[in-house]
Amino acid sequence: MGEDRESGELSAVILFDGVCNLCNAAVQFVIARDPRGHFKFAALQSETGREVVRRFGLPLDRLDTMVLVEGDRCYSQSEAALRIASRLKGAWPLVGVLRVIPRSLRERLYQLVADHRYQWFGRRSSCMVPTPELAARFLR
Repeated sequence: MGEDRESGELSAVILFDGVCNLCNAAVQFVIARDPRGHFKFAALQSETGREVVRRFGLPLDRLDTMVLVEGDRCYSQSEAALRIASRLKGAWPLVGVLRVIPRSLRERLYQLVADHRYQWFGRRSSCMVPTPELAARFLR
């Protein structure tokens, strides 16, 4: 999926709903706290997004979750969010303490927000277009 230039580690890819305002805000949040560019991004609606969804056998009709791909592993919902937070600068890795909450409860809360994200945060008519400075971090 690409190599992190500074550390030699494989970079991770975050798949997100490209028309969701909350999801786009989350991508901007990660970008601002990932100065080394460890994370790459692809909309679930993109060719890359659809390919990854097929590769990992995820439901093709469910675009309501953020997906994190690290090497040959795939994470979704709260586990993806916690793993992403663990790689961000600042105090964000401390969010990992939320793993003490039973996963079933974390997933129910995640799904509640996912089910209402368009209603609460709005929806775009098309996927976001990254700025020229950020284009290399977005996979098509």
